[in-house]
Amino acid sequence: MRSRLHAIAGIIGFLCILTFWTSTAYSELFTSHETITAVKAMILRGMFILVPAMALAGGLGMSVGAKWKSPLALAKKRRMPIIAFNGLCILLPSAVFLAFKSGAGEFDRWFYAIQILELCAGALNLSLMGLNIRDGLRMKGRIGKTKAG
Repeated sequence: MRSRLHAIAGIIGFLCILTFWTSTAYSELFTSHETITAVKAMILRGMFILVPAMALAGGLGMSVGAKWKSPLALAKKRRMPIIAFNGLCILLPSAVFLAFKSGAGEFDRWFYAIQILELCAGALNLSLMGLNIRDGLRMKGRIGKTKAG
């Protein structure tokens, strides 16, 4: 049961970040400042889903895999601190900053600098989380190894 909850929480976290990232990219490239402001406000609200999902996924992952020594489990364990640091120290503060700046109509160089940082950090977390999902599926035997791996 814990393993299933870990997987569900991880997928919810991944989908939240993917939704935030694609919404941001689309709104920045194709919409008005008003839409960007709405997207930033929604992302900030979405943190109330993302943060608990990530905490649950991380906590359950450490609990379920505490004694696992397989290369896939160890790879997942090495990625998790990077994902957590990136989320708590870059993505969450960036979301707050960007929501307040856009809410004040301040689309200045600081807004766009932090926006670029947030998009890069989000892409990194999506990549690392995608690798963790892949390795989790391999550990469960749901997918096989690729020819390269």
